[in-house]
Amino acid sequence: MKTTELRQKDVAGLQAEVKELQKAHFGLRMQKATQQLNNTATLRSTRRDIARAKTILVEKQSAEKSAK
Repeated sequence: MKTTELRQKDVAGLQAEVKELQKAHFGLRMQKATQQLNNTATLRSTRRDIARAKTILVEKQSAEKSAK
């Protein structure tokens, strides 16, 4: 997921995106544990997508607080 796509979302959309990514990451971890995951690089990319979304979420939340 690109940062430009994430920055276009509002706070609620970003929170939903983080939850969705965390569910996907959990599924990938379970696949890895049961030896069903072929491409383990997807774990790394999903983890980084979560971090990227959380970073932008915090930026937007702090911008809302400072605007009030």
